[in-house]
Amino acid sequence: MRVITLRPDNPMTKVLLSVLIFEVVCCGLAVPVMINVDHLDLVLSSVAGGGVALAALVATLTLRMPAVGYPIAWLTQVAALLLGLLTPGMWVVGGLFAGLWVISFVLGKRLEQMQPQTHTMP
Repeated sequence: MRVITLRPDNPMTKVLLSVLIFEVVCCGLAVPVMINVDHLDLVLSSVAGGGVALAALVATLTLRMPAVGYPIAWLTQVAALLLGLLTPGMWVVGGLFAGLWVISFVLGKRLEQMQPQTHTMP
């Protein structure tokens, strides 16, 4: 599980949280775009866009619990990209968020390699 998570004290977790919060907003705003611009069904648009926004929100709230938050966050990146199947603009927006997520995560991993391990008592 350590491969897809960062330590809770890693400073890049704040950046990852910011990416997820902005993703909540953008995926939520994709719903009216799907309805009004791409003329998709209200229910389909709401479930798809709202579901991804909700997943990003849950990931944001649980990111401090790495075993739960990080897998949800990684799946959210994939889901945001897959919204491009419904509205082409989400290929770009989802790709930007996935790119920000991956870059921030890689930088966080590099920070962990540079910092000595801090041992905490359980």
